[in-house]
Amino acid sequence: MRTLWRTVASSVHVPFIDTLEETLHSFSASGRVLFVFFSGTLVFSTCALLLILNNSMQVVIPAHGGSLSEGIIGTPRFINPVLAVSDADHDLSQLVYSGLLKATPDGGYAPDLAESYTVSGDGKTYTFVLRKNATFQDGTPISADDVVFTIAKTQDPIIKSPERANWSGVNVQKIDDRTIQFTLGQAYAPFIENLTLGILPKRLWGNVSDSDFALSELNTDPVGSGPFRVSSISRTSSGVPSSYDLSAFSTYALGRPYLDTLSLHFYQNESDLVDGLKSGEIESASGISPAALPSVASDTIDRSTLDRVFAVFFNQNQSEVLRDAGVRDALNKSIDRNQLITQVLHGYGTAVTGPVPPGVLGSPSAATSAISAFATSTVATNTDLALAARNQLLASGWQIGQNGILQKTTGSGKSAKTVTLAFSLATGNVPELRDAAEYLRTTWEKVGAKVDVQVYDQGDLSQNVIRPRKYDALLFGEVIGREVDLFAFWDSSQRIDPGLNIALYANSTADKILEQLRGTADENQRTGLYQQFTGELAKDTPAVFLYAPDFVYIVPKDVHGLTLGLIETPSDRFLGAAQWYRETDHVWPIFAKK
Repeated sequence: MRTLWRTVASSVHVPFIDTLEETLHSFSASGRVLFVFFSGTLVFSTCALLLILNNSMQVVIPAHGGSLSEGIIGTPRFINPVLAVSDADHDLSQLVYSGLLKATPDGGYAPDLAESYTVSGDGKTYTFVLRKNATFQDGTPISADDVVFTIAKTQDPIIKSPERANWSGVNVQKIDDRTIQFTLGQAYAPFIENLTLGILPKRLWGNVSDSDFALSELNTDPVGSGPFRVSSISRTSSGVPSSYDLSAFSTYALGRPYLDTLSLHFYQNESDLVDGLKSGEIESASGISPAALPSVASDTIDRSTLDRVFAVFFNQNQSEVLRDAGVRDALNKSIDRNQLITQVLHGYGTAVTGPVPPGVLGSPSAATSAISAFATSTVATNTDLALAARNQLLASGWQIGQNGILQKTTGSGKSAKTVTLAFSLATGNVPELRDAAEYLRTTWEKVGAKVDVQVYDQGDLSQNVIRPRKYDALLFGEVIGREVDLFAFWDSSQRIDPGLNIALYANSTADKILEQLRGTADENQRTGLYQQFTGELAKDTPAVFLYAPDFVYIVPKDVHGLTLGLIETPSDRFLGAAQWYRETDHVWPIFAKK
């Protein structure tokens, strides 16, 4: 071998090497050592500089891989967008299924199974074209037949879908294998939200009878077209699902999710859920009450305003004293909402003085301005809002009666009548609501009112209090919805059950504005109409708006790409789950996806 090397070396002539050898031979022994040292230093420095330059020029991009384990309170029964009822149902349906459109964290919509869609000029006809290569998780293609079938099942009274009311009066027609048309009786801008409904595979569900629809195994072992598919199910000894392992659906219409696996574990109560977090069995969770949050590491908490508003709704039909506009106004102005949020929600909420969560209208409502002006004028003389409200009532003819309760006498002689500032406040048997009701009672007693707090279990509250409208005042929350359709909550036609106008509010001007809102899609026009409506509401004070609670999500710090944004229901935290990542790559900018 050595002979071969000498033969090859002698046959190769490189002038630079010859010169280098001659130079080295001309150096002394110490000179050669220094030459080699400095040459090595130069080579090392050059490589280090190139490495630094390479690293500085690279960008970090998401990479496929990694997993996340999450805890959920409850057990799924209907992993089916047509039947989903519980939070666990909706969470899994959000991950496993996809609709024509996908709601986005910023409050908008993006095409999902749909390649494109158009809306007619009169706002009554919506035409959707499906993506060419969209498939279900079993590999079968998605067609217009699947969409028509899903909507038909949703509209079927025998199925009793919770989504049925949203599709009442909507005609669905297949134009061709990839085109579907929806026709409405009249323009209804919020209809767009309905089109996020997950699509069922007709091939699998078509053979399931209406009577067996809720009993089918497909409700717990689903096949959809969403970003994640069910890969395994763990069950208790009694057969109840204890966890689901979901894996990334590689041919998902909007691209393969970055996370390889998403594991969902189910717990029966909040205490068990918190224990799961502490033990490391799960890494993320939502639905934990504000009181329990201090036991969770604060650096893992992400939060966003929940799309719902809590308020005290006045029933003027039942309570004579609450028919007094001055009383309602004083009760409204007496509440320090920020203090209520600190004491009751431990800071996890946002004060509101109107019927929608903050940020929807774009600017303060008339109610906000009125209360802010009242508070500002009060600060100079007395920082106690309750005392200022009490003085306002005294100045309008109310007097201090027995036990400090205000009373007012109207009329004279035999027609004289004395009204006492006393009423009941009904609410649900939920810790935050009970605490909020007590805060309100204490505050309004300072005003001079006698308040009887009545706490009901949720079923009793709904059936025996809210539906028959048997309350003076009601502390309750309303889910406003992504499209902020306030018609059901405030239009005079909705005062009787099953309408949701629990303040029994009636204002013809407000009714006209609400009708306009339903048929208007232009965002600028909608914002103007909202502000007109809240102005009308502020004049009448049919309710005391209090706060919008925060949606709190405990999630590891190394989960990137997560944007909570607008949260209508807890399952909305998964709207961007396909973009979450824990693994990364470093590449030059030219190789990064735009």
